Amino acid sequence: MTAPYEHADTPRDGTVVVIGTGLAGTRLAQRLGERAVLIGEEQHAPYNRVLLAEVLAGTYGPDVIELPRTPGTRLHTRAVRIDRDRRIVQCEDGTEVGYDHLVLATGSNPVLPPLRGLFEPGAGELPGGVRAFRTMDDCLALSGAVSEGTRAVVIGGGLLGVSAARALARRGAQVVLTQQAERLMERQLDPRSSELVRRHLTSLGVEIHTECRVRGVGVVDGHVRRVELHDGYVLGTDVTVLACGVRPRAGLAQAAGLDVRKGIVVDDELRTSDPRIHAIGDCAQHAGTVYGLATPALEQADALADLLTGAPAAYTGTRTLTRLTLPHEAGPLDLAAFGETEALPGDDVVQLTDATRGTYRKVVVRGDRLVGGVLVGELASVGALARAWESNESLPADDAVAAPLLHLLTHDGGL
Repeated sequence: MTAPYEHADTPRDGTVVVIGTGLAGTRLAQRLGERAVLIGEEQHAPYNRVLLAEVLAGTYGPDVIELPRTPGTRLHTRAVRIDRDRRIVQCEDGTEVGYDHLVLATGSNPVLPPLRGLFEPGAGELPGGVRAFRTMDDCLALSGAVSEGTRAVVIGGGLLGVSAARALARRGAQVVLTQQAERLMERQLDPRSSELVRRHLTSLGVEIHTECRVRGVGVVDGHVRRVELHDGYVLGTDVTVLACGVRPRAGLAQAAGLDVRKGIVVDDELRTSDPRIHAIGDCAQHAGTVYGLATPALEQADALADLLTGAPAAYTGTRTLTRLTLPHEAGPLDLAAFGETEALPGDDVVQLTDATRGTYRKVVVRGDRLVGGVLVGELASVGALARAWESNESLPADDAVAAPLLHLLTHDGGL
């Protein structure tokens, strides 16, 4: 639990200005109703960023992933300055919006790696043929650039890179995925489950290079045509996708003099160092953690909505579970991972593998507590396992490790 800042009580009425139209900002604006003024620079209707890969794959149209409309005012402009003394947000189009309460839900920016040739001296934009994979505009630009046989290189083999590579392959592109770490999705998956993801992508035609560092790009007539690897190998490309992670978008807060470290620092009431300003979602740092995931963003938005409407509430953190479905003509690959998927010395591990059905289930127990797990193939037991992990309670004393966990792993239900 994070100690609250020492300042006045949170105001319970008046205008709430929310900067950011992602999941967190939109959810809060929906909860607050007419009190909320929502400011967002994207010209698209607010959408579920988690489903962008499905738009890129052609599974959904952009309208399918739109979020429900908010009842209050929405401004299509960029917030450029916070005047804390006058309690005003100044916007790029000249609009000034007064607030009784301000919420920063500014999200995160893609990490652009310092690759040789990526940025020419004085250039303010990426060269042609290169996109991050973060916004609807990124998604639509990639969709328009990819057709059957297009050569595509995805740089980054985390959750975002895997999703992008799968989506591009489903559109018929010839995809090469490069990953600097020794395996795909190394932050969420253990070696065996990562190998199952690798096999799935390979079956889609994706060429995968792990332990592979990209050194630079080659630009021809303003368009990236080559990706140069550290070992000297060169990949030809028509489209290059940067999926190298994200970092909190905290520049507006920093310029306003708020406490910013990894993200915008907030307490258990999601208050910043200014008594009138809160932060939620990808831009917020709570108890030293920046989550960058959908579930914590929604939980923070709900907690703050309760606080701003006078209900007793506090946000004490989120224990996050990663879920991913990789569709395939032969059947989808479903996976879920939570907590620590790699065992430490002294930990107990319960592991079940069915090579015929392509399933893999593993949980890690430390002392008498479930500390993590990963499931691939069939997820019927993930709900019960996740609840056991989230509760952080001691497992039953009799045969504390094997019996209850084998029951959860081998019995359907619990979703």
